[in-house]
Amino acid sequence: MRIVISEFMSLDGVVQAPGGQGEDTDGGFAHGGWTHPFFDPEVVGGTFDDALSQAEALLFGRRTWRAMAAAWPDRAGDPFADRMNSLPKYVVSRTLGDDELTWDNTTRIPGDEAVAQIRKLREADGGDLLVMGSSALARTLLGEGLVDELRLMIMPVLLGGGKRIFPDDGALRTLELVSTVTSGTGVNVCTYRPVAEA
Repeated sequence: MRIVISEFMSLDGVVQAPGGQGEDTDGGFAHGGWTHPFFDPEVVGGTFDDALSQAEALLFGRRTWRAMAAAWPDRAGDPFADRMNSLPKYVVSRTLGDDELTWDNTTRIPGDEAVAQIRKLREADGGDLLVMGSSALARTLLGEGLVDELRLMIMPVLLGGGKRIFPDDGALRTLELVSTVTSGTGVNVCTYRPVAEA
């Protein structure tokens, strides 16, 4: 399977709480919902539709999984929601109990086994394993060299601080820009793939 990370990102690299106020206020973050002025159905929405149509499973960190599990099951009847709800889902967590996995088709990956189990999923046959949000998980996957594609929806806004997905370990990682599309709202949708080391 290919591991694909798809993220809303500010120009200064922040991915925290793109969907709404109160979504994630860690560190005093006060700009929840910052993506709304820049969302357009055709380019930004189309990017998510495309990513989801190619996905054979979804991979989340605990916080993002909880937010998605609270939102999507009640939206049955919408094609995007139906796809989200029907796909196999994996959630990395040290704390979620099996009785809390109420979103259909969810399997828990214990936090201390995450890298090894995700590596096995990546080595299995299949389509894309899609990661949305889940900043700490995305950072771990990038740091471990387990990401096959990075789709960033870079929005023309500076947030001044917040959660980011990029490792800060001093390692050099070269990416190839595969495609870029600009929306009428100024969002650059950039698709990157790692360059194989020589």
